[in-house]
Amino acid sequence: QVQLVESGGGLVQAGGSLRLSCAASGRTFSSYAMGWFRQAPGKERDFVAAINWSDGSTYVPDSVKGRFTIARDKAKNTVYLQMNSLKPEDTAVYYCAAAWGTTAQHMGATNVGMDYWGKGNVVTVSS
Repeated sequence: QVQLVESGGGLVQAGGSLRLSCAASGRTFSSYAMGWFRQAPGKERDFVAAINWSDGSTYVPDSVKGRFTIARDKAKNTVYLQMNSLKPEDTAVYYCAAAWGTTAQHMGATNVGMDYWGKGNVVTVSS
C-alpha cells in the first residue's frame, strides 16, 4: 500500500521559514516525479514544485521561485519542500503527490494526473 505522509506544517509569521516533509512508502519511486501542490481556502489547487526521483532535477514555477526549493533524500524515501520568506498568501493546505512516467517540468501541467496523494498538511502564515 502506497502512502505519502506529509509533516512539518504549522503557524509561522510572515518572513519566516518552514520545511515540509513527505515520507513515501509502499513502492519504489524511481520512475516517478514527486511534487507539492497547495490549495488555499476557496481556491483551486496549485502546483508548487516537483522533483524527478531518479536524478533529482527540479522544477519550481515562477510564482514561488527564489523562495521555495524542493529536494529528496533517497535513503529516507522522503521529499522536502523548503519554504522561505513566507507570505500570508502562502497560507494553504499543502499536498505531496507522485506521478508515474512524467518529469518534474511537466508535473504541474493540467493534463498530468497524479497517481498518489498525501492527505495534506496545513501551513498558516500570519501577517
